Parts: sequence; structure tokens; C-alpha cells
Amino acid sequence: MIQAPTPALFIGHGSPMNAIEANRFTRAWAACFAALPRPQAILCVSAHWETDGTKVTAMERPRTIHDFGGFPAELFAVDYPAPGSLALAERIRRLVPEIALDHTWGLDHGTWSVLRPMRPAADLPVVQLSLDRRRSPREHLKLARRLRPLRQEGVLVLGSGNLVHNLGRILWGEGAHGWAEAFDQLLAERISSGPLEDLLDPLALGPDAALALPSLEHYLPLLYVLGVRDPGEPLGFFTAEVTLGAISMRSLKVGSDGGSGVP
Repeated sequence: MIQAPTPALFIGHGSPMNAIEANRFTRAWAACFAALPRPQAILCVSAHWETDGTKVTAMERPRTIHDFGGFPAELFAVDYPAPGSLALAERIRRLVPEIALDHTWGLDHGTWSVLRPMRPAADLPVVQLSLDRRRSPREHLKLARRLRPLRQEGVLVLGSGNLVHNLGRILWGEGAHGWAEAFDQLLAERISSGPLEDLLDPLALGPDAALALPSLEHYLPLLYVLGVRDPGEPLGFFTAEVTLGAISMRSLKVGSDGGSGVP
């Protein structure tokens, strides 16, 4: 019997406060994760680790990194003590030999702020893959495709970012800028029906693009999740909402969970 590939997830992570708040987003993340087959390990591509060259964490106990400021002490006290996986890091390097092993980084909030609501037990091995700031979107997608075999080996590929992310245009309330909602919807349509080629230059997708994505680090994790997708695999959205004016919380799942569906 051929094992189905482990699903892959892109999570619109939003505020780090989601790590300690029970809200509609964290409940949906938890429900989605609970419906998946238990992965052997998690490979996370976070918007918050940019490097020169691609790196993968390779330590037995990655530290919890509090890479933000201005939040309550309760958030800084969070520890997400998931184990690392030297074996997975080495496997990734065998697939992509130019990736370097990293022994200093750990898990930043792009990783632990979504994993804590999804897997509070912190009992699954987690490694992070960095975003090489020197690679183009096309090169990131090519790298992702080389990681496809991991899904057949029980590894959940998790991208953590936001399809719209402009901290300079935040609104403190429930409203959303019209341009942010329009761009979020446009991307959803392109992801659902268009070729991946259409997603390699998001800044060319109309007049709202430059406002929605003043930089690309929150967008690039999406390409890793789409890059490990097999042709024809199902894809579904959840938490499809723009909050704080200019932050898209839209998340998506690639693959089947055996019929449980996406919340």
C-alpha cells in the first residue's frame, strides 16, 4: 500500500499574541491540525528567519526565540520546548546539498506562535528552514520542489507568513483596507486556478500589490507549500480574513486528511 503524502500547510500567522490567545484563528488552526494524520516531524519555513544562503536548524533542543518587542511579559515567558531533529536536518541536506546546517538559531515566533495552539504538547520534532534573501521567488519555488520527497516520509511542511502584510498601514480595530481585501482575494483566485508561474512576481499583480506586500518575506513561505504540492492535489483555504486593516490571516492546506476536511 502506497502511503499518501503528509498534507502541507500555509498559516497566516498574524500577531504573536495568537500564541497565547484563544480566538477564531487559533481554534481553526488547532482543528485543522487535529484532523491531519500525525506527522513524524515538522519542517517550518518562517517569514522571520532570513539569511544569506539557505540554512536548516540542526540541534537537539532548539531554543524559543522571542523576536519581537512591545508585547506583554506573558508572551515573552512562553517556551515551546519541541525537540529538533538532526536526522531530518541531514535528510534535507541530502536532498539539497547547498543547504547549511545551523546550530544557533532555534524556533522563532513565526514557528512557535502557530505550533503552540496547534500542538501544545510540543512533542513533535521541529526544524526550521531559512529564507535565503539572495534567492528570487522562482529560485525559492525550485528549492521547494526538491523537498517534495519529505511529504512521503511523514514530514509536515509548514509555511508561516501572511499573504498581505503591511505593518505601516495597521488599523486598530476589526476593519480592513479595501486594497488589502482585494489583493487577498486576487491571490486566492490565482492560487486556486492559475499556474504557479503567475505567483512568482506578486508585485506585478495589479496596483494593490505594492501596498499589500511592501517586502516579500511574509509571502515567500507560501511558495514552499505550493512547491511541495503534487499536480492535482486538493487545496483548501481557511481563516480567510483580513484583520488589523492590512494583515491577511488566510491559510491553506495542500493534500487530503482522509475526509475530515478543512474547518
